[in-house]
Amino acid sequence: MTSTVTSRSLRWARRRQSFARSWAAYRSQRAGMVGLVLLGAVVVLALAAPVLVDQSQLSVTQATGGRMAPPSAEFPLGTDETGRSILALTLWGSRLSLLIGLTATVVAILIGTTVGVTSGHVGGWYGWIALRISDWFMVLPSLVVAIALLAVLGRSMGTTVAVIALVSWPGTTRLVRAQTLTVQARPYLERARALGAGHWHQMTRHVLPNVLPLVLASATLLVPSAILMESSLAWLGLGDPGVVSWGSILNRASSSGAVSAHAWWYLLPPGLAILVVVLAFMMCGRALEAVFNPRLRGER
Repeated sequence: MTSTVTSRSLRWARRRQSFARSWAAYRSQRAGMVGLVLLGAVVVLALAAPVLVDQSQLSVTQATGGRMAPPSAEFPLGTDETGRSILALTLWGSRLSLLIGLTATVVAILIGTTVGVTSGHVGGWYGWIALRISDWFMVLPSLVVAIALLAVLGRSMGTTVAVIALVSWPGTTRLVRAQTLTVQARPYLERARALGAGHWHQMTRHVLPNVLPLVLASATLLVPSAILMESSLAWLGLGDPGVVSWGSILNRASSSGAVSAHAWWYLLPPGLAILVVVLAFMMCGRALEAVFNPRLRGER
């Protein structure tokens, strides 16, 4: 019992040291820290939206502004075609856009990591079939497939998450499978097999911990793609009509003639919000890649 506790404590001590080293390396990445600050600010604003802006301001029947009124003291970012505050729409839209992007990424990462680890470790006919399926999904145009699926399955937040995850997992699978094959050749895994470790033990105790840093870096780069796809689908009118997202704001702005009316305040806030979030995630992802790949930091 004592040896088990000691072994567990030693394992956690090593993990804490590894995390401290990774955090120190990440802090040395200036762009990564800027991205983290931007991302933190956006998340705080999204979580604080119910406190900053009352949800009643999203209702068309309770709108008090003029049609596409320019920014003013009462409406800092102007109003839409129904008189609602663009600031309120943008703040509340951040909640849905981030939620769909993060949820779809988590689902895609879970599918991609599971298929990548198992196909790389087990191999054989299962690995061949899994690789061919991922190749098939990768060659398909993601946006076209998503549009077709949403047109058939219907428009809802759950369907949007499922469709984005379905077209996003193959890249993670290829990445994780390649790393799994690299780990398979390492001596400690050969020793584990020689000692009689089963497939489950090898994958969960040896393979998965070594591919998780790569998965984390991949996830930070997958989130902006998911947010962009959700915004594109909503802009095309394939989002959930009962909710507000950055893409749905742009869709309503386009359909209501904001461009011809020169209502830049209707288009700019959600567009800039998407740009800032995508840029922040990309900066964090590139910094994480540099942390987990020393060659990207200029180290030999």
